[in-house]
Amino acid sequence: MADSIANQEALELKITHPLSEMAVMFFRNHAAVAGLALLIFIVLFTFLGPFIHTTDPFEMVWAPFTRPGEEGFLLGTDYLGRDILSSMMAGGQVSMAIGLAAAVISLVIGVTVGSFAGFYGGAIEEALMRFTEFFQVLPTLLFSMVIVALFGASLLTVTLAIGVVSWTAVARVTRAEFLRIRELEYVAAARAGGAHDGYLIFRVILPNAMPPIVVQANLMVGSAILFEAALSFLGLSDPNTMSWGQVIGSNRPYILDAGFAVAIPGFAIFLTVLAISLIGDGLNDAFNPKLRER
Repeated sequence: MADSIANQEALELKITHPLSEMAVMFFRNHAAVAGLALLIFIVLFTFLGPFIHTTDPFEMVWAPFTRPGEEGFLLGTDYLGRDILSSMMAGGQVSMAIGLAAAVISLVIGVTVGSFAGFYGGAIEEALMRFTEFFQVLPTLLFSMVIVALFGASLLTVTLAIGVVSWTAVARVTRAEFLRIRELEYVAAARAGGAHDGYLIFRVILPNAMPPIVVQANLMVGSAILFEAALSFLGLSDPNTMSWGQVIGSNRPYILDAGFAVAIPGFAIFLTVLAISLIGDGLNDAFNPKLRER
């Protein structure tokens, strides 16, 4: 009995790859390191910038559509004469918060569905995967638009809408990992030692299934930021909350006259999503045992 308990405790601490080796593999990927540096810069810009540049992003400070660099405005002003630099700082906080929160919602739903489908198999797997396929075939942007239109364009509704429509990829990745891991010897040993299903799912299999899930979750943050921008571009965002997507959406009617007011937040979204994607590639390399052996 003592040996069985010791084995189960060891299984809880089982890690697919040593963290030090994964870190070395990640930092070997120069593009991933560049993406990490870029993301750190963006985070510092959005969260520390307002302490230096204290202009209220909703305050009308000058004439509308002052071009970047004119009258002391580094990024110019928007259609109401608000400082775009302040809007970029405040909007970045909201956009990244939406991306992170929506990714967490998708992760919780996807991991729950995928883990139960992969662990139990049979009728449970069949039912859960048909449920997943139902959400997968729905046009995600259209579905999120319907949710926002029905329940209102609040920050919470937009976040929930993005999270609810984006979990299917995580569910499939989780299911595939559970199908693979549940047949391994250490899982059979834990089951033979009397471990119950909840222990096997959340304490034995899930920790060892996390690497590809982490990579997928990382990419979902970027996708959520793009989703929010798309909803805002279509006018389905909270007008009282500043975000990069909201800056694009509010200046959209004037894109031909003052394209910089749309291009600047669009470029910020591009850089953020690019940085997150590069980090995701680095994490994929770090978690890939075949690459570590080279």
